[in-house]
Amino acid sequence: MAAAKTNLVLIGMPGSGKSTIGVLLAKKTSRDFVDTDVVIQSHEHRSLQDIVDNDGYMVLRDIEEKWVTQLAVEHTVISTGGSVVYSEKSMAHLAGDGVIIFLDVTLDTLKQRITDYDQRGIARRPDQSFEELFEERSVLYRRYADITIASDGINQDEVCAAILNALD
Repeated sequence: MAAAKTNLVLIGMPGSGKSTIGVLLAKKTSRDFVDTDVVIQSHEHRSLQDIVDNDGYMVLRDIEEKWVTQLAVEHTVISTGGSVVYSEKSMAHLAGDGVIIFLDVTLDTLKQRITDYDQRGIARRPDQSFEELFEERSVLYRRYADITIASDGINQDEVCAAILNALD
């Protein structure tokens, strides 16, 4: 029998709550916590927005793949950048020892939460609207998700409880 996967991997749009839920979920499940955006910024010594502004969104995606595929963690909650789903290599690596959990939030909710769309370090085409990005990525999130959690209209503790229930 195959060993159980020890990591919980949160995917979703910017503003879906991956980092906040990730910290809470790590506490509730006695796991470590890693935010891949923080890993990138720490290793690259600059912000995601700086990378996008100076090198372009495709360079950010390449950098993200580099650092995500080098992650070697166990018993960890991993909060990913929203663009991780563009890399099949990254997603295969994360799925190797992780349950992929999509935090599904509606476009309207995301628009209320994100007021700094152009300053958030989002890996997107310069001409791409938030709506277009949402549509494009939603398909990818659903493709990779082992579990999808509808996160609209419920608080952070309820999202965590829904994740834990889905894992049981």
